Amino acid sequence: MVTTLEIILEIIKVTVPALIVFLTVFYMFKTYTENEQRNRIMEQRKDNKSMSFPFKMQAYERLALFCERISLSNLMLRVRDEKMNAADFRLALMVAIQQEYEHNISQQVYVSEELWKIIMFAKNDTINIIDLVSQTVPNDGTSLDLSRAIFNYLNEVKNTSLDKARSAISQEASTFL
Repeated sequence: MVTTLEIILEIIKVTVPALIVFLTVFYMFKTYTENEQRNRIMEQRKDNKSMSFPFKMQAYERLALFCERISLSNLMLRVRDEKMNAADFRLALMVAIQQEYEHNISQQVYVSEELWKIIMFAKNDTINIIDLVSQTVPNDGTSLDLSRAIFNYLNEVKNTSLDKARSAISQEASTFL
């Protein structure tokens, strides 16, 4: 007659190997699905990067152009009208900077937060230079008077914040190339 102990031993002989096989298969399946999920995420990131790369490069180009367009020497040549007085010329310069900024504000989505802060500082510094220099020229002075005063100020300053912004743009863009 078969004893209870023999029955229990037979059950253990069958269930322990089955349990070991089950746990091994479960572990292997879990590892496989995690690796597949990781591979899909990496592939998706790769696709996203390849799709966003042209937008990032375009953003760097547009920000470099923004810096060039708001540089005071270029801006004064573009905005100056001989019929303007100094106060009107000052206002025209500031409006032109603001319009350029508004035209390029969406580029902040594609660049780092640090670079955007540098761009903002350069824009604000350029406006501050216009304000500072315009205080030295009488309001009834001509746009030519203000232009000369700004050029004189720029000749005294070696590196402007716009130069630093251009350098930061180039430096960040080179990390993606």
